[in-house]
Amino acid sequence: MNNYIKLGNLQVAQQLHAFLSHEVLPNSGLNESLFWQGFENLLAELIPENKRLLNKRDELQGQIDNYCVSHKTTSLTDYKQFLTEIGYLLPGPENFSIATENVDPEIATMAGPQLVVPINNARFAINAANARWGSLYDAVYGSDIIDQEDGKLKSKGFNPLRGKAVVQYVRHWLDTLLPLQTGSHTGSTQYDISSGALIVTLADGSTTALQNPKQLKGFDGTIQKPSLVLFEHNNLHFEMVFDGDSQNASGDVANIKDIIVEAALTTIMDCEDSVAAVDAEDKTLVYKNWLGLILGDLSAEIQQGSTTFSRKLNPDRNYHDLNGGQVSLMGRSLMFIRNVGHLMTNDAILYAGAPIPEGLMDAVITSLIAKHDLLDHGQFKNSQAGSIYIVKPKMHGPEEVAFSDKIFARVENLLELPANTIKMGIMDEERRTSVNLKACIFAAKDRAVFINTGFLDRTGDEIHTSMLLGAFAPKAEIKTRPWLMAYEKFNVINGIQTGMSGKAQIGKGMWPIPDEMANMMKAKLGHVQSGANTAWVPSPTAAALHALHYHQLDVFTLREQLNLRSEGMLDAILDIPLLNKDEVLDKTTIQQELDNNVQGILGYVVRWINQGIGCSKVPDINNVGLMEDRATLRISSQHIANWLEHNIISKEQVSASMLKMAALVDQQNANDPDYITMTDDIENSIAFDAAKELIFKGKEQPNGYTEPVLHAKRIVMKRSLKTL
Repeated sequence: MNNYIKLGNLQVAQQLHAFLSHEVLPNSGLNESLFWQGFENLLAELIPENKRLLNKRDELQGQIDNYCVSHKTTSLTDYKQFLTEIGYLLPGPENFSIATENVDPEIATMAGPQLVVPINNARFAINAANARWGSLYDAVYGSDIIDQEDGKLKSKGFNPLRGKAVVQYVRHWLDTLLPLQTGSHTGSTQYDISSGALIVTLADGSTTALQNPKQLKGFDGTIQKPSLVLFEHNNLHFEMVFDGDSQNASGDVANIKDIIVEAALTTIMDCEDSVAAVDAEDKTLVYKNWLGLILGDLSAEIQQGSTTFSRKLNPDRNYHDLNGGQVSLMGRSLMFIRNVGHLMTNDAILYAGAPIPEGLMDAVITSLIAKHDLLDHGQFKNSQAGSIYIVKPKMHGPEEVAFSDKIFARVENLLELPANTIKMGIMDEERRTSVNLKACIFAAKDRAVFINTGFLDRTGDEIHTSMLLGAFAPKAEIKTRPWLMAYEKFNVINGIQTGMSGKAQIGKGMWPIPDEMANMMKAKLGHVQSGANTAWVPSPTAAALHALHYHQLDVFTLREQLNLRSEGMLDAILDIPLLNKDEVLDKTTIQQELDNNVQGILGYVVRWINQGIGCSKVPDINNVGLMEDRATLRISSQHIANWLEHNIISKEQVSASMLKMAALVDQQNANDPDYITMTDDIENSIAFDAAKELIFKGKEQPNGYTEPVLHAKRIVMKRSLKTL
């Protein structure tokens, strides 16, 4: 149990209070007693509204449930009329442009990959921040982009045959990154700087120059023999690094050691879906790591064989320019912090004896910590523009976005920050937000800097919203239905039409398979083609590779050519992906779908409950590693609950599948020394019990969210571990 410090009507867990009092509030420019009194006042004002909005979610869902039961067949016109009458579907605002100011270029005017990382894992967080720059040679060498045929095996040591194939692959890309007046970088033998220009010696011995000489931005070493040369293309930088003695350069006639690309321009440090944080102990770690990132002193001890070293944030990168001066570039990703949504409470702080909404706690404390960046207390700057960037997830419609806007305004007042210092990222992942997206953006028009689509959460909400209408199609088929393409396009169109281009990020979701980079390189170009200037990737390696897509296409030029007509898209979004009327699934298909869902649920839940791991690469039923967080859990549990509701499957079938898949998941994790099996004592497995509740009580979970069950079971698990 937590021990608390009593402060008026607040009770703050001792460890959290000690952290804030000793490490955060000093030098913040705030009076500590006034801060706590102001925090209490903020809670007194906002908690009732938070509760009202959650009650409205339940009321709307109840009305939709009743409609679904009484209208098994209905016209889209009638359905839209019903949604309008109950206040679910709202009239959109007149045309407008967001008025957000003081936005860093990484968000407003640049296009590149974005990482999302659990902030409670210091090593992951540091790696993500440092992924602003990535080795293209390493990314290609270690991925499946280069096959392992003809001796090109990945091995512990350097394989020269594979290294040569990497060089050939990257040389082809150099023709995109660094176009020449004549010829190709393939086979070029030398790179020199002469009279402020790059001179390239081609394979045939002739020389050429850049199509755009302004791409050359700087160098390191001497201008006569640079150790690296800095270039810029599509507003992204990259380095060409030379070292004839490096094994990396052994396959390169020009002694190019590497191409270092500007990759993850932004990173979302996540307090939400990828994190298992259920109490004061967990939340204090979350906030400590955020402070370490802001101050620049966060470190992680890394064990490699018998060697241990400390990983820290990278410094900025400095170069000579061509006029005898200096060029300095940011060495780290610009950091967002993703707060928790409106639903959950956490007992790290009590107000009037009850746990407070975790989203309010996050808003105050993460902003308080970020204020130290604005006060220049860190080793490095995060925001050069003087802003704090918060992604707010799982908001349902414009009223909830307006509430978040109010929260941030109250926090700014509490922390003595100028109005709209806190910028908002809006996750378009709930159906009530999707169908009212323009109004949602309008509700935060003075601080909006980000919209993003999220297929998994969006599908989970789609299933839960229409749970009683009918059985949904298999998950793979849901992806092919018209609603998804319309949802993705509608997001970009609304972003552009509300003036976000040049002021904010319009983003796309995750590539979930970190071991399949070759397929990612084929598929994820589509996110750039859609007009998005960022998209989520699962690793620093993926960031370095996906960065190439933003060299391949200039997003901002492309947006000028997009068809921004949105007629019919709302109707398509509301085309619910149920099983086709005459479609009958065979027993094998049903069993495969069930087993796949159950295995994914158990594989994720057992780590969340037993080990407190909120995001990891979880092997699927075919042993393909997938990056999973609560969004994947939501869609799978809701899909099973829907099929149970409509008798596609039976409770007995589900129970049998769970026992079979628990054995498989235990087997898949057999080499993890910290893993706690389910099947050794299935009756007393807290993780297995959590999975059962998520499935069999899935219809009852608020909007299909998994957090209430996960948090409750994780708390039980933590208590049981402490009593051992």
